[in-house]
Amino acid sequence: METKANISPLAKEAPPRKVVLEITDLKKSFGNNNVLNGFNLKLYEGENLVIMGKSGSGKTVMIKCLVGLMQPDSGSIKVMGKDISTLNRADMDELRTEIGFLFQGSALYDSMTVRENLEFPLRRHEHKFGNISDPTPLVIEALESVGLVNAIDLMPSELSGGMQRRVALARTLILKPKIILYDEPTSGLDPITAKEIIELMRRVQQQYHTSSLIITHDVDCARVVSERMILLVDNINYAEGTFEQLKASKDEKIKAFFK
Repeated sequence: METKANISPLAKEAPPRKVVLEITDLKKSFGNNNVLNGFNLKLYEGENLVIMGKSGSGKTVMIKCLVGLMQPDSGSIKVMGKDISTLNRADMDELRTEIGFLFQGSALYDSMTVRENLEFPLRRHEHKFGNISDPTPLVIEALESVGLVNAIDLMPSELSGGMQRRVALARTLILKPKIILYDEPTSGLDPITAKEIIELMRRVQQQYHTSSLIITHDVDCARVVSERMILLVDNINYAEGTFEQLKASKDEKIKAFFK
């Protein structure tokens, strides 16, 4: 006779994951061009969420609205439960220390060494860490996490593209953000270096328990790093699911991403 496993009622359902970022009905137009027309998104604690969309689909506009560099026409953006439209400049600056941003072009300061590039955000955000008399241990910790301690006194011009991307990530990590935004993290890199960056992103999530929002057109990157994906089509979050779920879709607009 079959017997059912003795499962505790508490073990039947995992606790709901905390929402750390929520975008609701976001709209943004430039003249007659509706770039975002009711975009929605939820990012959960500890999650890697990938957003894919063709050029001009609104990915960059969404990111700029998210970090307060651009004002949406309507809709709401909440980061760690805070509606960013209600924050003054000081509060927004403080919130930005919880949001790391890896720029597509790395955006290192050419006139500063790697060490100075990493020390800069610590000085810029003293309200979070206080006055640090010797930032070197924090700089070394961040560089160790991306495998580039030996580059600490090099200039950006002495680094390869992949090394610059790693240093940029270390500069993001030094503020110990809860959320990291990756803007095309593998763009412009050769396949081997791109694979190294993808693996690094996975290690960073495991080590720092970050929540990551990854903007990419790189299907291999999306396959490896994503727990969940959103496809931005027709100015909205057209489809959502795991990589395998979306890849198996018969919808022609979804299939176009995986060809």
